Amino acid sequence: MPTPATLSFYQRFEADIVAGLKTITLRDDTCRDLVTGDRLLVTSVPSGRVFGVIEVRATSLVAVTQLDESHARQENMTLAELRAVLQDIYPGLTTLHAVTFVFVGRA
Repeated sequence: MPTPATLSFYQRFEADIVAGLKTITLRDDTCRDLVTGDRLLVTSVPSGRVFGVIEVRATSLVAVTQLDESHARQENMTLAELRAVLQDIYPGLTTLHAVTFVFVGRA
């Protein structure tokens, strides 16, 4: 049986993901092959501990300059916080993969 794919999140986002408050993630090209319906184990950075399973609901490309309040709400952040976090994680990237998901449950 193949090993399920994983997606890692900083530990500070775990509670929001489990509570359904964070329903999108913006990623670099490492997530370009995700498709609607994929189920992924979610792990916590830096521990690597698996804390649940998410299901991908949609994927799309988004220009960083096109990020708006709706993206920020889905990240459970303000737009200023979202832009700061993305600049810290992905400095210089102009396009990201928006992965909309639902938390399915604990693993």
